[in-house]
Amino acid sequence: MNILITGITGFVGSYLAEYLVKEIPNASIYGTIRWRSRTENLEYLGGKIKLIECDLKDYSSVKAALEQSWPDYIFHLAAQSFVVTSFHAPADTLNTNIISQLNIFEAVRALGINPTILIAGSSEEYGLVKADELPITEDNPLRPLSPYAVSKVAQDFLAFQYFQSYQVKAVRTRAFNHSGPRRGHVFVESNFSRQIAEIEKGLHPPVLKVGNLTAVRDYTDVRDTVRAYWLAVTKGDPGDVYNIASGKGYAISQIVDMLKSLTKVNIRVEEDPSRMRPSDVPVLIGDSTKFKKKTGWKAEIPFEETLKNILDYWRNRIPDPVQHTVSAR
Repeated sequence: MNILITGITGFVGSYLAEYLVKEIPNASIYGTIRWRSRTENLEYLGGKIKLIECDLKDYSSVKAALEQSWPDYIFHLAAQSFVVTSFHAPADTLNTNIISQLNIFEAVRALGINPTILIAGSSEEYGLVKADELPITEDNPLRPLSPYAVSKVAQDFLAFQYFQSYQVKAVRTRAFNHSGPRRGHVFVESNFSRQIAEIEKGLHPPVLKVGNLTAVRDYTDVRDTVRAYWLAVTKGDPGDVYNIASGKGYAISQIVDMLKSLTKVNIRVEEDPSRMRPSDVPVLIGDSTKFKKKTGWKAEIPFEETLKNILDYWRNRIPDPVQHTVSAR
């Protein structure tokens, strides 16, 4: 069995690789990288994966990667995935996320192979959700509120179209927020944890800079999410779409309080206007009943444990301040 992961060096990709190495030991696992990709997230796997240099926006490069890996399963995780960045670089976000997926589909067709392909969508596709639509099912209207969300809607619908038109075995998922250690510091719960770790080491005053604290998000631990991705491609129906969610929402202000409870430092919270988005999704709480019935999946790791793991990760990553000493002469 051959498995190809795009975005394998990223946050979710590295956890998926770890899961597959452990749980599917007889599989040959490949991952696409770019020449400038940082691979520290994969170092602990000890050479158990095979990396292929590939520019997903270039069709010939994608086709060559598929010829080298000849996959039975493709997990398409690579994307410009930061909402804030998508407002600053909308064209690049749309081009990266849509064209990369199109190249995979076209290369699959050209090579005459028929792998099961996981398309990693996002709860951001739902966007402006009304109060009477909670929790959100897969049938809810999509009202995207960022260029990133629009790109994910396009990926979602492109997968549906290629399944209907060409029988490409694409399984669509809409994962709600997922987090854990190694989460990029631009994401809110990881950013807050990094700030607190730096404050604890005396690198900054005890002030936590925050943006919109009223937004409500549904969080799942990344280790539960990658397990869901494997179940999606092995038990899900190609062409169908599945929410992956815990079903429980947390206001960002609650995340701040939970993290503050994990430190002994008295921290003051201060709003930073630069952290505000032009438009923000107010509430995202998912209903994953359909996915649970299909696969038997459920979230197992409590969010409190996830937050503690993230904070401890940054505590270990942030170096202690340099102690300057004066030698006696």
